[in-house]
Amino acid sequence: MKLLFFDDYKFGVMKGDNVVDCSDVVKDIPNIEPQHIINGVIENWDTYRPKLEAKAASSAGVPLSSVKVRAPSPKPRRVVCMAVNYNDGMANSRGADAFHKSPDAIIGDGDTMVLGDVPASVFEGEAELALVIGKKARNVASGDAENYIFGYTNFIDGSARGMPVAGFYSMKSRATYAPIGPFIVTKDEVKDPNNLQVKLWSNEELMQDYNTEDMLVKIPDAIEFVTKAHELEPGDILAMGTNHRGLHPFQDGQTVEIETEGLGRLHIKIQDDLKRTWERQTRLQRKEAGLEGLPPQLTGKYGPA
Repeated sequence: MKLLFFDDYKFGVMKGDNVVDCSDVVKDIPNIEPQHIINGVIENWDTYRPKLEAKAASSAGVPLSSVKVRAPSPKPRRVVCMAVNYNDGMANSRGADAFHKSPDAIIGDGDTMVLGDVPASVFEGEAELALVIGKKARNVASGDAENYIFGYTNFIDGSARGMPVAGFYSMKSRATYAPIGPFIVTKDEVKDPNNLQVKLWSNEELMQDYNTEDMLVKIPDAIEFVTKAHELEPGDILAMGTNHRGLHPFQDGQTVEIETEGLGRLHIKIQDDLKRTWERQTRLQRKEAGLEGLPPQLTGKYGPA
């Protein structure tokens, strides 16, 4: 099943290319904000699943293109990202490692990633598979990890690289730097999350195209690693990293799309009020050309004199 929020955070289920409003099905979930609704559905999935299926069967819904899609887990308590988790020849893995992004970084389909007035060397976004936690998880053994997964979604890990003070916080945890969606796909619809094609386009040009089979730390081991450090709860996001070869500068005016096999396509816009520009090159293109470092900034504030 594909679950989402739309318009003024109505709760819906996908039926083909249409969305069925299921707000009445979940109206008994106590909530102050939309996150409480998706958390309640996840925590009580055995109760809500048949009700949602029945509602979807009884209604044609409306075209997805006719509504405003929202982030399907709009403000999870935790957004955790695996770091350098692909065997891509672009970055050296340190073994299992992770970092947090602020829940305020979450945006949804059609929203805008704002690069910000900061002296980054370059801005990038990494196409990633992310999983959504299904129940409280602490000290989970890898062999039992599957039982703690509710579903999967697309994820873009925004980065402001080369900040004066190095570290994941200033680079990764900025507002709007964690687009997810357009919906959560329950795990029963994803046959093998370790064999999914992930693609990212920038202005309709394919920039990233890789398979999740190349993960270094697989999903069960990632859950074990993270839950040894701290608890995960229903609705929390765990993003599984990216293949770095296709990473390239995000710049003002771009339309970026990510599509992980079976998870739909997420669209976002890029806004840079400073109108900076960078050399349009991928990491792999630079390596093949014998060039060192990240693509250089060409114009704008913080760039060349």
